[in-house]
Amino acid sequence: MFPVSEFLIYCFVSAYTPGANNLLSMSNAARLGFRRSVRFNMGITAGFLIVMAACTMFCSTLYSALPRVKFFMQVLGAAYMLYLAWKIWKSHADFEVEDDRTASFFAGMVLQFMNPKIYVYAITAMSLYILPVFHTKPALVVFTFILTVIGASGSYVWALFGSAFCRFFARHTKAVNLIMALLLVFCAVSLFS
Repeated sequence: MFPVSEFLIYCFVSAYTPGANNLLSMSNAARLGFRRSVRFNMGITAGFLIVMAACTMFCSTLYSALPRVKFFMQVLGAAYMLYLAWKIWKSHADFEVEDDRTASFFAGMVLQFMNPKIYVYAITAMSLYILPVFHTKPALVVFTFILTVIGASGSYVWALFGSAFCRFFARHTKAVNLIMALLLVFCAVSLFS
């Protein structure tokens, strides 16, 4: 029997806790407004779908290789999160950014391939909840879309939060940037705990 409630709790907790997607979505929406940050979130969704599909197709292989792959993903992911934390900490205090390439569709999509949280999310959901019960291709396709919708929805919610509190962030830029940077550092460190 498929544990629906446990599966959904896991998915929503994973999707809505701080991570690179959510923190960057909030930061972009605070700087650029929600409408201009949507293309970044659309990139997150596209990248999320690609990674979910790849993890679904190769989950058994990745899962058996996880002890070797996990450390490499942790190191790469932690380094990237620390880089993002540095970029957020050093971002402009006036929230006016001439060059918003960091909020592009491509930037959001590429982030998914370097985001270890999404791999852990996909592999855990597949190996613990889905694959023990479902094995058919149509079922796996449906679950790939479900994981994508739930996972990517967190970035949109955090972007709405960022745009709603834009004026507050503008008044307290350094404090907000410090908090977001420290959250990313926490995410990077927690990969090894």
